[in-house]
Amino acid sequence: MIRIVLVDDQELVRAGLRLILSPHDDLEIVGEAADGRAGLDAARAMRPDVVLMDIRMPVLDGVEATRRLLREPAPPQVLALTTFEDDEVLWGAIEAGAAGFVLKDAPAVDLVGSIRVTARGGTWLDPRVARRVLDTVRRRAARPAPSLDALTEREREVLRLVASGANNAEIAAALHLSERTVKGHISAIFLKLGVRDRPAAIIHAYDAGLVPERPR
Repeated sequence: MIRIVLVDDQELVRAGLRLILSPHDDLEIVGEAADGRAGLDAARAMRPDVVLMDIRMPVLDGVEATRRLLREPAPPQVLALTTFEDDEVLWGAIEAGAAGFVLKDAPAVDLVGSIRVTARGGTWLDPRVARRVLDTVRRRAARPAPSLDALTEREREVLRLVASGANNAEIAAALHLSERTVKGHISAIFLKLGVRDRPAAIIHAYDAGLVPERPR
C-alpha cells in the first residue's frame, strides 16, 4: 500500500485527486493540507510514502515546503504538482529535491503511474515539462553541462534505467548486478556529471538523448 498526502490550496483540485486515486487498491490517501506549512505537519504526522505537493500555495510555497520536508529523517518522496507555465518554479523544485513533476491536467493513468514510480524510488518527469526544465538548466548554467563521454558503457546503461524511472532493485535485476554494485555505479555517475541527485542526473540523460522523451 502506497500512503499519500495531498497538499494543494484548492479544494476542487484535492477532490479531483481523491476521485482519481481512491479506486486503486494499492493507493491510500492518509492526509490532506491546503498550504505548505500544514502539509509539513500532515507529512510528519502520517509518515506517507509520497507527498503530492502543489508548487504555488499561500503561507508556505511548495518549493520551500519540499526543501524543509526533505531535511526530515526518513522523508517521503515529493511529487510536485504544477502547471505548464511554471518554468522557474520547476527548477526551484529540482533544487529542493523533488522526485518528479506531474502536471495538474495530466491523464489519470499518468498521475497514478507517477505516484507508483516515485514511491519505489524512481523519478518521474512529465514529458511536457522535461524539455522546458532542460531549457531552464541551460539558461542558468554557468558552464556547459558535462558530457556523458566520461561515463562507461555500464554507467550509461544504469543512467538510462534511472532516467526511465527504475529504482536500484529494478536496475540490479535488469542488469544482473547486486544492488550494492548499482549504488556504486550511481555514485560514480553523480561524480562524473557533477550532480548531487537523481533528478539532476536525469536532466543530463534527457539532454544527451540517452532516454526517450516519455519516462516509464
